[in-house]
Amino acid sequence: MESTSLRPLAIVTGASSGIGYHLARCAAEAGYDLIMAADQPLDGAAADVRALGAQAETVQTELASREGVDELCAAVKGRPVSVLMANAGHGLGKAFLEQDFKDVQHVIDTNITGTIYLLQKVAKDMCAQGQGRILVTGSIAGFQPGAFQAVYNGSKAFVDSFTAALRNELKDTGVTVTCLMPGPTDTEFFARAGLLDTKVGADEKAKADPAEVAKIGFKAMMDGEADVVAGMKNKMQVIMSKMMPSQVVAEQHRKMAEPGTAQNV
Repeated sequence: MESTSLRPLAIVTGASSGIGYHLARCAAEAGYDLIMAADQPLDGAAADVRALGAQAETVQTELASREGVDELCAAVKGRPVSVLMANAGHGLGKAFLEQDFKDVQHVIDTNITGTIYLLQKVAKDMCAQGQGRILVTGSIAGFQPGAFQAVYNGSKAFVDSFTAALRNELKDTGVTVTCLMPGPTDTEFFARAGLLDTKVGADEKAKADPAEVAKIGFKAMMDGEADVVAGMKNKMQVIMSKMMPSQVVAEQHRKMAEPGTAQNV
């Protein structure tokens, strides 16, 4: 990518597919050049973004590690970052006691450690320049005790809370922080998390279009909103999750996420 480009620069993580891919498209259409990062190949996604007129650099790395985040930040090469969309995340299905702890650790390191390490590094530079927009992909799962997705939902509870706190800390800096909270979305998430034998993984009709979710999140970020729940059904689910006892919510989640519930679709 040529550093002489007059277009502002956006970073998108988890950009190889799903919501992250469509966030990258939103940024390209809005006039940004991009650094796209993921732990999966990015050539196809980058080609699509370039076809929209953007310059795009790719960084395929492990964003669960500090070394991977450092590799991504090195690709910035001192250019001012106008937008950071921290979207990378992983899920993990099945009962907690049956999960390999290496997989548990990877979810925590991707969704929490890598995310907040990237936020700290980029947001410091944004504050120094007095402007910037940050979008963090949380989830409505953060409001739900996630039986059979306990680690994932717990990690998203952290992300949702952390993002709101960071927004408050940065309120006088010229840097805005927005949390996008989608519900089930038609992406590779369910296959990678081992959730295809569950009701939530198998019910295609209940999954949102990732392009629409990305547009909602991108607009909220550009408007400087604190957070946005994508979809009216998901908004109602968040309201109910806040009102009902936690064990009632956990039992409802069990009916969606317990292995073998796909037969109930």
